[in-house]
Amino acid sequence: MQVLTVDIGTGTQDILLYDSEKSIENSFQMVLPSPTVQLAQRVKTATRERRSLLIGGVLMGGGPVGWAVRDHAKAGYPVYCLPDPARTFDDDLSAVAAMGIKIISDEEAQTLILGLPDLEYVQFGDFDYEAIAANFERFGVTFAPDALALAAFDHGAAPPEISDRRFRFDYISEKLNLRNQLSTFAFLDEAIPDRLTRLEAIARSARPFVAPEKPLMLMDTGPAAALGALDDTQVARAVEGGTVLLVNLGNFHTLAFLMEKGIISGTFEHHTGELQPGQLENLLTKLAMGELTNAEVFDTQGHGAVYLSQPTAEAGLLAVTGPRRNLLRGSTVKLPGKSLQPYFAVPNGAMMLAGNYGLLRALQQLRPNLDLALEQTTLANLPMNW
Repeated sequence: MQVLTVDIGTGTQDILLYDSEKSIENSFQMVLPSPTVQLAQRVKTATRERRSLLIGGVLMGGGPVGWAVRDHAKAGYPVYCLPDPARTFDDDLSAVAAMGIKIISDEEAQTLILGLPDLEYVQFGDFDYEAIAANFERFGVTFAPDALALAAFDHGAAPPEISDRRFRFDYISEKLNLRNQLSTFAFLDEAIPDRLTRLEAIARSARPFVAPEKPLMLMDTGPAAALGALDDTQVARAVEGGTVLLVNLGNFHTLAFLMEKGIISGTFEHHTGELQPGQLENLLTKLAMGELTNAEVFDTQGHGAVYLSQPTAEAGLLAVTGPRRNLLRGSTVKLPGKSLQPYFAVPNGAMMLAGNYGLLRALQQLRPNLDLALEQTTLANLPMNW
């Protein structure tokens, strides 16, 4: 059985074509520039060439491409955009228009294409199935996925009067209070919450390439990476037997969990770029001790913090994954009874694919009838509902 897993980040998109007939280490994999990075380069080229932009496609993650389009408009070059991809910049289309981006209809777009021969057309979207398939097939790989499992970060469509940071973390808190496990952030496409507009847009892009009877699953990136870190034997043993601090240091977002025997007791999320020297260690110490407040995180430009229960035991391991993990290299998290040095988790020998392994674990939980043969990838006695 083949499962195409794609962890769509800000800097990279990490791709694993899992094959249940092979060991997971022999499943084919690629780490490539993320869609937002690729499209940002095209926009920057159009800016240098002083060309007008027409943006189509669907809502996607912002970051580099969002900044590039804003710079293009600030430079005085026209930007035309259809309504759906325009929500990449802001859920409020009047705010998008205030950036100098003109929102147009499909009919107006067709007129522009015919009337402006030097127009640069950029199609927004976080998932390009055909490009991924072509890359695998170019190397002679049989590409016929039986399921798709995709991860991306989604702030959600916040109402104008609510901070998108608060809106995002309120959602995290609500989900964990219903079920305090990592896989609570994974959904089959028909069950994606309405507020998660980015995941819904990715599902729309992906569904035409998946037969109706085949599963399409979407998940948040941070929990996916944390779940995948459990495929590291040392992390799995520590989580099974006690309390662990589990941190995913992404390019843009840092998400930390305090886990006691596989159950989440507390979490916080922050913007990686906003963390000052020593701040991350301090936040982790307070999280482990049950002393971290939501205000302390939110007031320093993070998303927030929440406890589902107070810690009952001292953390015995600080497990770290993510492309910015070096921010904790050489650090120490000091607890009353011990000091924790970071352990850099390497699930199945590939740190950058932690999110992909987490996607596989979540898919197995949501669709237990699938024969994914994942038992070989971690300790045999680990509960599969993590």
